[in-house]
Amino acid sequence: MRLDPSLWLERPGLAAVLNVLDASTGTVRLVGGAVRDWLLDLPVQDIDLATTLTPDQVITKLEQAGLRAIPTGLAHGTVTAVSHGTHTEITTLRRDVQSFGRHAAVEFTDNWQSDAARRDFTINALYADPVSGAVVDFFQGEADLASRTVRFIGDPLQRIAEDHLRILRFFRFSARFSRSLEPQGLAACAARANDLMALSRERIRDELLKLLALPTPTATIAAMQSHAIFQPVLPELLPQAADLLQQTLAAEQAAGADASAIRRLAAMLPSEPALSESVARRLRLSNDQRERLVAAADRTPVPVDPRALAYAIGAQAAMDRLLLTADPRAAQWQGPLLHWTRPRLPISGKDLIAMGLPPGPQVSRKLGLVEQRWIAAGFPASRDAVNAMARDVLGVI
Repeated sequence: MRLDPSLWLERPGLAAVLNVLDASTGTVRLVGGAVRDWLLDLPVQDIDLATTLTPDQVITKLEQAGLRAIPTGLAHGTVTAVSHGTHTEITTLRRDVQSFGRHAAVEFTDNWQSDAARRDFTINALYADPVSGAVVDFFQGEADLASRTVRFIGDPLQRIAEDHLRILRFFRFSARFSRSLEPQGLAACAARANDLMALSRERIRDELLKLLALPTPTATIAAMQSHAIFQPVLPELLPQAADLLQQTLAAEQAAGADASAIRRLAAMLPSEPALSESVARRLRLSNDQRERLVAAADRTPVPVDPRALAYAIGAQAAMDRLLLTADPRAAQWQGPLLHWTRPRLPISGKDLIAMGLPPGPQVSRKLGLVEQRWIAAGFPASRDAVNAMARDVLGVI
């Protein structure tokens, strides 16, 4: 099969990089996800190159041509070229010498098949000649693309032993591309699920959130649960997690809401803020993600005016609550809530003191009561209206 070279040659800066690396002599090929996605007629963001040139040769050629070369990962043969603002990763062909379950010691090679053999799945081991567009396929990746099969290259257990993260990648790529899970790969992942405990929490988090953000991850999540894949790293998931996830997906679709991996993760966990806090810390979620996950664990009904909840926990978290509680108003509030700007109370404690309230702790308490009335009234912007509320709270004319 051939791809149209204009797919990459018309991209800013890439033709210059290929020219600098003498692509016409066969030293460079496009590799991996870009080739796979072009064959599936999917949009492509990043383009990676593989080369027989050593990292030092790549850097020298780029710098001699006036292009910036970033030594992204020299130990693993990766250099990033910057041309016309475009970043392109260029990696020297490699073969594994020794693997450690999380990373491997490699040596450089000029053998394209050896480089392909160390990759994870057949559909990710496809190369394309940058001049002719001819696709180079050593392990029937094109056939697996046609049948929508995510298959490990060689022995699945060996591939997993080389990098335990491939367990989660198997499920993520299957959820994205496959109609079903390839049996040998699934069996190997189930057998080696405890290997996930050796991974950093950050790597687990990234794969999990990417999986949950996909359009239809439910069947894959169900399979992962039934094969105890989550047990070593996320045992808190509810037994009915897949069903709850599907309900959330349906609510998102009905409301026209964007997919949210954090919301979907919350759907699968018990409604316990302390537990969600623990999960968030274990997965090394960002502060914003952690706060959102914890807020989503509270499933109390949303107030008549959802903006009251948004004022307290944020518009995004309030929208999560509407969707997770299957509130029929979710579609109605999807647009208004997410475009709503949290207002500020038009008065302050100084105003209450000017009305005759003595300074002290009671100022904050009384201001809180005024704020509650202001929220209940729909956040009126009129200072006079809020002053009237304050006077009523203070019992002054």
